[in-house]
Amino acid sequence: MLAAGTGGAPQTVQLLPALIPYVRFTIRLDPLGLFFTLLVSLVGLALSVYSLGYARGFYGRKNIGVLGAFFNAVLLATTLVFLADNAFFFLIAWEIMALTAYCLVSYEHEKEEARNAGVLYFVMSHIGTGCIMLGFLLLFQASGDYGFDGFHALGDRMAAGPRNAAFLLFLAGFGVKAGIIPLHIWLPVAHPAAPSNVSALMSGVLIKTGIYGLTRVLFDFMGTPPNWWGVTVLTLGTISAVLGVLYALMEHDLKRLLAYHSIENIGIILMGLGAALMFLHSGHPVLASLALIAGMYHTINHAVFKALLFLGAGAVVQATHTRNMEEMGGLVKRMPKTAFFFLVGAVAISALPPLNGFVSEWLTYQSLLQGFGTTSSLIRLMFPLSGAMLALTGALAAACFVKAFGITFLAQPRSAHAEHAEEAAGPMLAGQAVLAAACVFLGLFPTTFLRLLDPVTQQLTGQQLSAQLGLANGLVLAGATATGGTVSTPGLLLMAVCLLPVPLGLWLVLARGTTVRRAPTWDCGLQGLTPRMEYTATGFSKPIRMIFKALFRPRREVQRDYDFSPYFAKNLRFDSHVEEVFQTRIYRPLTWLVWRVARKMRALQAGSLQAYLIYIFVTLILLLLFAL
Repeated sequence: MLAAGTGGAPQTVQLLPALIPYVRFTIRLDPLGLFFTLLVSLVGLALSVYSLGYARGFYGRKNIGVLGAFFNAVLLATTLVFLADNAFFFLIAWEIMALTAYCLVSYEHEKEEARNAGVLYFVMSHIGTGCIMLGFLLLFQASGDYGFDGFHALGDRMAAGPRNAAFLLFLAGFGVKAGIIPLHIWLPVAHPAAPSNVSALMSGVLIKTGIYGLTRVLFDFMGTPPNWWGVTVLTLGTISAVLGVLYALMEHDLKRLLAYHSIENIGIILMGLGAALMFLHSGHPVLASLALIAGMYHTINHAVFKALLFLGAGAVVQATHTRNMEEMGGLVKRMPKTAFFFLVGAVAISALPPLNGFVSEWLTYQSLLQGFGTTSSLIRLMFPLSGAMLALTGALAAACFVKAFGITFLAQPRSAHAEHAEEAAGPMLAGQAVLAAACVFLGLFPTTFLRLLDPVTQQLTGQQLSAQLGLANGLVLAGATATGGTVSTPGLLLMAVCLLPVPLGLWLVLARGTTVRRAPTWDCGLQGLTPRMEYTATGFSKPIRMIFKALFRPRREVQRDYDFSPYFAKNLRFDSHVEEVFQTRIYRPLTWLVWRVARKMRALQAGSLQAYLIYIFVTLILLLLFAL
């Protein structure tokens, strides 16, 4: 395993004897699979420790053994997905992963929200699985086998039609699992409904199986890609990143907000993969490796900081018994350790130095900005345009987490539950501490970790870049080419530490001899501050909602109660909604069409044995014609 992970020849291990033709239960130890297995191991360790404390919230009302069994089954199935060496074995592990995840999403099945979320996840997951199966059938038709060895660089030997069809099928199938817009609708529904440790597992690990599948197929199986493949992936990634963060800004449900940020970060990962495909097409393997490294590094970074944020959100929800940020507030005094860990995750996901989110997004910028000069066609405009959208995404993400942290942890409690909240249990804090430490390490020492990606890029692009990315004994991160930039996260941290004494020195010099006067906080002339005077999540996001009102189509309802005068309201109730465009404009009409067609097809279920035999006969004839 060590040899395979460090760039040696891939190794295969047979787990079970092959009893059926084409089905081999073998695992493949190669750099790409082992990189994603590392991701599962790191996040799974932290989540397992956290779950020891989190599961106490279910004592006396749920079967904890069921939660633990399915949780470990998902970890095992996901690991087998990353290591499978045969399409049949891959699909078996993929289905086990989907079914066990469905059971986890529906764990609190007594709640209608959990049942509906589980069904939606189940349906969308199996639509994606169907597309993946069809894609593998096209590869089998060209190779004559279902082993991954036979699929290697197969695309170069396939006709253009089947090859492009396989690309679209795999993009749709793995895109559903990854949560790419517009295939994302299950994700903001399932993540909030699931237990918080499961939400962290799904966002940190499960959706990465979609990224793994796309990377394995597009870079290992499909050969040199046409340019429109890369343009498509880059475009979908850009749209997912921007729309994901915009919808996150509108959310008041803390876990639903984090779910939309998963869509945003999957979009950023796809921007790196799409740019890498375009560079491979144009014959720039070094830039392709840089873009691929950016995507892979953001993959593990997102797994770490998003799992951390979901664990923090889980501690908050368990303490306050609500996911609505409008009913939180003041938790920094009651849950200081959870607040600190959540702040670390918020800084990381906002791509602020010196934490890990900054490093991977900086690498993505470098690959996009250097891509402008790789071709003379108008397609090169995609690179600076995507870079600009990535900058907008980063700014909006920072604004969103100012809202998420400020409304949740600062000011005064807005509910009795928030006022009496208590710090999370020790194992829950330990799990968060592991992931927070990983965010710091991956941010301050990126060149150390990037060496682990050399075997991955060697396998997929034939290049190793860690020596070109690290300067000054690894303290400076470079852009891999002469035109690339440089940055040092340890240097930025050292600069910040050195500047800290400056304000203290100015205060000692300028404040000497002055008196300090303490006074109550200004309360608009009223008798003391109350939670009603605080910023709300709705008020914070209103400017963004108005700027993008063509997308959100906001609606609001205002109800007033009066005592005597119509000019002075006794009570005011304000309710605001935004439209989820993809659900209302695409999926709802599509669902209505499916129901209508299903009603028409009831006539086929005539209850006649002769009719059913005719259906079977016609199906066999069609299959024989297809096989010819």
